[in-house]
Amino acid sequence: MRRFVVVILLLLAVALPERVVAQYNRNYIYWMGQQKMVNNNYHEAIEILNVLLRHDSKDFDAYFLRGIAKYNLDDLLGADQDFSRAVELNPVFTGAFYYRAITRSRLGNYDDALNDFRQTIELRPDLPDPYYSRGVTRLLNQQFEAAIADFDLFIRFEKRHVAAYINRGISYLNLKDTTKAYENFELAIRTNREEPEAYNRRGGLLMAQERYIEACEDFDRAIECDSTFLPAFFNRALVNDQLDRPMLSISDLDHVIKLDSTSTIGYFNRALIRSDIGDYNRALEDFNIVAKLSPDNVLVYYNRALLHTRLGNLHAAIDDYSRAIELYPDFANAYLNRSVLRRSQHDVRGAESDERTARRKIAEHRSRLNSSSSIFSDTAQRFDKLLSLESKLTERNFERITSSAIADNSDLALIPMFRFTFIVEDSAKIDRRLPRFNTQRVRDFSERVGNPLMRLDCRQCNISPDSLLSIDSSIEQRQHSTLTPDWITLFERGISQALIKQYTNSVNTLGQAIQLNPTNPFLYLNRATTRAEMIDFISSMDDSYHSVSFDSDPAKRLHNRGKRTYSYDEAIEDINKAIKLYPEFAEAYYNRANLMAISGELPAAYDDYTRAIELDPELGEAYYNRGLVQIFMKDTRKGCMDLSKAGELGIAAAYDLLKEFRIAEH
Repeated sequence: MRRFVVVILLLLAVALPERVVAQYNRNYIYWMGQQKMVNNNYHEAIEILNVLLRHDSKDFDAYFLRGIAKYNLDDLLGADQDFSRAVELNPVFTGAFYYRAITRSRLGNYDDALNDFRQTIELRPDLPDPYYSRGVTRLLNQQFEAAIADFDLFIRFEKRHVAAYINRGISYLNLKDTTKAYENFELAIRTNREEPEAYNRRGGLLMAQERYIEACEDFDRAIECDSTFLPAFFNRALVNDQLDRPMLSISDLDHVIKLDSTSTIGYFNRALIRSDIGDYNRALEDFNIVAKLSPDNVLVYYNRALLHTRLGNLHAAIDDYSRAIELYPDFANAYLNRSVLRRSQHDVRGAESDERTARRKIAEHRSRLNSSSSIFSDTAQRFDKLLSLESKLTERNFERITSSAIADNSDLALIPMFRFTFIVEDSAKIDRRLPRFNTQRVRDFSERVGNPLMRLDCRQCNISPDSLLSIDSSIEQRQHSTLTPDWITLFERGISQALIKQYTNSVNTLGQAIQLNPTNPFLYLNRATTRAEMIDFISSMDDSYHSVSFDSDPAKRLHNRGKRTYSYDEAIEDINKAIKLYPEFAEAYYNRANLMAISGELPAAYDDYTRAIELDPELGEAYYNRGLVQIFMKDTRKGCMDLSKAGELGIAAAYDLLKEFRIAEH
């Protein structure tokens, strides 16, 4: 009923003569829009402001207010457009510049955001908030010294702003100036002794300095301030573990799990501590939960195998080591431990085989990868350490982009790289498209290899593991039956080894094929994909990153996740060679684009996807991935256009994403 009355009033306002609307009703409609926003009724506010803008398309105040409403509905692109329209109509509209800057900062468009902050400050240098928000943006953009300068200016105006001290402390911490970081966290505490984040930040710094007693006191205080503040419980659990207080540590992890029942890192750490104190049955329960929540994580099976060994359940331990090896066949530690267990079960042949395999894997890793690149190069590496809150028990997912997902949507994954693989014929027929032998050169190569299962594709292999092992064994027998090495057989063996996840062996076998046929671009393509998959697994095992989040009054919450990148140089070098040998190879550009995207080189990825599309306008996968890259580059509109084209070309997943990134037109 209330909304009906509002609509009647609006209709009357529009029906009245223009002079009356301008003198009275314009202000009344604008006021109603403001009231709706005060009550968080942003949809109704937009409807009301639309009435005003239909009557006067140059009302910059209405554009500004509607931009704020859109911002609060997370329609950031729409908000940006409205703020831009307000600025066009009123080039000295400070508020529009300011809120557009905040919007662009949230979109990750830091350069334009900083330019808008500059305009805002030039117009109103006496306003404190723009200095703070620009400092936040510079911190997100890793311009730490400039961020500190902005927080300094803001604090001159606002000496009681806790978040400013915390963020300035974080900036100093990123510059490795722990003294000044500590001073700022202390200032934040003195400013507001009831702010849990200030204690948590100072406690985190003390914990990193191994000042555990002091750190624990800070986490205690943070929890006193807020009994639901999960980070403090988690950090205190780590500290209590360092102080050899296992029961207190478990109690804190109990709180973490109570606050977040899906916290795999909470269950995992609690399982490790319970194992250490001999509470094996409950530790096993925790590991079982983690295995269910994160079924493709090697550390879970490896550590559960250790626990099964302690419980005397050696067969279960062997099964878990086998599962760890299945997930990552180059895991030397798992082979070594399984070797010991097999020997205890009088399986001497199996034990000796595992030991030989482990030693070979260690030698291969040390020769092929720097020790800093692989945590498996050192078999003394411990895999039963407690993980920090910023760590993730990640599943293997080569297609994931390692930068932050938009709106924390971890489902945004690239379609995988193209490579020659084995896929059964019947399954391919019911798929979206036929095998991608769309150039004569690819068709000729396929015919020369002569394997009916082989095709150039980006889909997962649909052949069962047992059948793959049989295929690999058959190719191996054929390989050994010839007196002279045959590059075709070596190439097929490289494919089968990669499919059974023997990545190192596959790389070596493909290398032998390349030595015999160094001008064949397709051999380099497959070696590149195998190298990339191997490195991706290593990165997923060492995937810990720090998450920094903080409040900005007008901008709500802004998030940033630091990232650690891994080198795909060897894989990229192979693809570069393939492109040099075959410049019209669309899939090679596509693959290089994937590696660039995973490495965080999004502009370079965009260029390579574009080149792939130029060479093959029907390559829907390239449109799909380029759309994702543009979304990650905050160009959502163009990204959605590419996703639309991908859907048109048969990529069904594109339409699911378009629902999430649909751009409302106003």
